[in-house]
Amino acid sequence: MEGHRARRRFSQNFLHDVHYVERIVAAVDPRPGERIVEIGPGLGALTAPLVARAGSITAVEIDRDLAARLRSRFTPLQLDLIEGDALILDWRALAAVDDRPLRVVGNLPYHISTPLLFVLLPIAPRVRDQHFMLQKEVVDRMVAEPGGRDYGRLSVMLQFRYRVARLFNVPAGAFSPPPKVDSSIVRLVPRPETELAAVDATVFARIVTAAFGQRRKTLRNALADHLTDRAIAGCGIDPGARAETLPVDAFVALARRAALPVAD
Repeated sequence: MEGHRARRRFSQNFLHDVHYVERIVAAVDPRPGERIVEIGPGLGALTAPLVARAGSITAVEIDRDLAARLRSRFTPLQLDLIEGDALILDWRALAAVDDRPLRVVGNLPYHISTPLLFVLLPIAPRVRDQHFMLQKEVVDRMVAEPGGRDYGRLSVMLQFRYRVARLFNVPAGAFSPPPKVDSSIVRLVPRPETELAAVDATVFARIVTAAFGQRRKTLRNALADHLTDRAIAGCGIDPGARAETLPVDAFVALARRAALPVAD
């Protein structure tokens, strides 16, 4: 970390604890020839062991000073470095470069973690798995089950598309500077297309967003612009229920009904 001051605008907290670096790399278990993309390599704590085990990786880094340091440390054959913002990167184009599935890894900046998870959703068919370091509270929401306060839009959207599992927590002291929160490592494995329920993705996202728009509202009120009481009840769901009580399959049923020409 010598010579680089962590920049708050990029939410930079650099992992330095070798124990947790080794645990993360072991969880990813990179192999030669695999197509690994690291988001936010920073000072290269994860980059170096990933390169050592995979031979070469791609990385996306927004900080030009860190990008320069990485270029001086790794050869172009070891590290294909994309200098830019992962939130606006053309992930579809990146995934289409060759036929190998992507394995995405990253210690994600906390201020963009949730938006980035949604940005990556459309390329799920081209992804083998994703391993991310995120704020523990975000992972709590990702793995939450219906009925709890952490269960919400993020839970439903991700659990519909992925198998989501928390692997382990990482204390603030493993970083420099230490963040004010603890972190968790989470693994997301895309569900096979054959396992996914047939539903219009745009309608599904719209229904889930509306249902959780105001958590205290019942479905009757939250979905008033999309479905009548009769339509909701026709899905086997109580219009007086609240969104946080419904399993993912219930949102699929609501979205299917909303996609019909007349959702009465």
